[in-house]
Amino acid sequence: MKVKYDAEADILIFILKDDFPYNAISEEGGVIVSYSQANEPISIEFLNASKRQLFNPSETNLVITSTAA
Repeated sequence: MKVKYDAEADILIFILKDDFPYNAISEEGGVIVSYSQANEPISIEFLNASKRQLFNPSETNLVITSTAA
């Protein structure tokens, strides 16, 4: 998985799979999920990420935690 931040557009992007987006669905709350032709999610975009305090662009680290099953 890759994580990118576009400072100009203020978009936080989680790229789950390197594939060409075939379809995208805009969800409530400024979230866009893109899907491959096989209908698998390939990316999730969070619009207005810093304004919504999802991401602080001045910080150099983005911490991702997961819980073990």
